[in-house]
Amino acid sequence: MKIIRILLVDDHAVVRSGIQTIMANEKDIEITGEAETGKQALALIKSAKPDVVVMDIGLSDMSGIEATQKITERYPEVKVVALTIHEDQEYFFKMLEVGASGYVSKRAAPEELVMAIRAAAINEIYITPSLVKLLVQDYFRQSKDRDTQKLLTPREDEVLAYLAEGVTNRNIGKELLISPKTVARHRENIMRKLNLHNRTELVKYAIRKGIIHP
Repeated sequence: MKIIRILLVDDHAVVRSGIQTIMANEKDIEITGEAETGKQALALIKSAKPDVVVMDIGLSDMSGIEATQKITERYPEVKVVALTIHEDQEYFFKMLEVGASGYVSKRAAPEELVMAIRAAAINEIYITPSLVKLLVQDYFRQSKDRDTQKLLTPREDEVLAYLAEGVTNRNIGKELLISPKTVARHRENIMRKLNLHNRTELVKYAIRKGIIHP
């Protein structure tokens, strides 16, 4: 059984304590570090070696969105799951855009956080059910767009699926036996053909088309 190492980032000790209690019953999850601020989290990554970071959005020194962006840019192998009180689309889509692999409301059942952590650890995306409605609403707002997926080549279809799951260019290259530069070129073509501008739009497109599932 592979142990999932997690780093908790929340400026409230009571929240971190609650998560510790939840994870104590999960044999495949181990808490390897805790941080109150974004700077502490970034400093702990190397020593804690987490597979997944559980990230609050409202931190004292920088937002969880900024901290997540720094983590995903510097440590693309580390996945981030947002655990937050914010349930509006502004924060939700921004976290997806900067690379978060999960979004869980603090009002959700403890089991949801566990599911989100396990999903992130295997490069899947988990979105708390109460927020899936935002994706549905976004789908109807964009329902007038034509079915552009047919414009992609079979190879671009493969790359799109990996990109939507948050897999890095290097790892996509390993899976498809192509260079990271070739992956980057495919990504540019995909974004251009589908008229997408960032990862948030790419993930939403992949969910709408059934390429990945929230």
